[in-house]
Amino acid sequence: MITIIENYPGFLLVFMRITAFFITLPLFSYRNIPTVHKIGFSFFLAWIMFFALDFPTIDIDGQYFMLIIKEALLGLMIGFTAYFLLSAVQIAGSFIDFQMGFIIANVIDPQTGVQSPLIGQFLYTLALLLMISINAHHLLLDGVFYSYQFVPIDQLSLPLGQENVIEFVVRAFHSMFMIAFQMSIPVVGSLFLVDLALGIVARTVPQLNIFVVGLPLKIGVSFIMLILVMGALFVFMQQLFETMALTMRGLMEMLGGVGNEMS
Repeated sequence: MITIIENYPGFLLVFMRITAFFITLPLFSYRNIPTVHKIGFSFFLAWIMFFALDFPTIDIDGQYFMLIIKEALLGLMIGFTAYFLLSAVQIAGSFIDFQMGFIIANVIDPQTGVQSPLIGQFLYTLALLLMISINAHHLLLDGVFYSYQFVPIDQLSLPLGQENVIEFVVRAFHSMFMIAFQMSIPVVGSLFLVDLALGIVARTVPQLNIFVVGLPLKIGVSFIMLILVMGALFVFMQQLFETMALTMRGLMEMLGGVGNEMS
């Protein structure tokens, strides 16, 4: 307690990074979790980390406000990195919905309050349950804990304009879309073959109403393929969690290592 009283500016910086981290972090940032619980959990985790790590003494001066902005920006970036990588599951679901014909029917996601595709919301819920069951959410908490090894609390700036940092972010977006494409290609490819077969039938049997037959056929094929490839989807989700942890670590290494070299 005496240490926190003597170095309360450092504790406030730790609390700022963790709070900003939980604003954008998947599973911890959803609005169905009360704000009081988020703040309390952030304060409790900051309290533990303050005694677990050796922080330098921080003085309140002109640079202290720059440190506050840096800590908030870093926490938001780390949490958002995990969030947009996990959104690859919803993107894969939107690809499937587009081919199924479900793209016109969206549902309200109670976790974020925005509209999301049906299959995308279904797969995203399964991904969250899998993340909890295999304790992958512990990797997210480890990310903010070990972030102080890469980006020190007294580092004044973040090298956001460096070419390698921008290239790393672009590659992370590329990985997100590639994972989404790999997750959706079995169902999307099967529906493409169904569309091809329906096109051939429409040309050979003009009396048959393809629009009446095609929609339930595509829905049935989609659900059958989802059942068949569900095990492979869970494997891709596990790889997505590993990619998420590695991406968070790589981003923190670049923001901290490059920044230290510049200083």
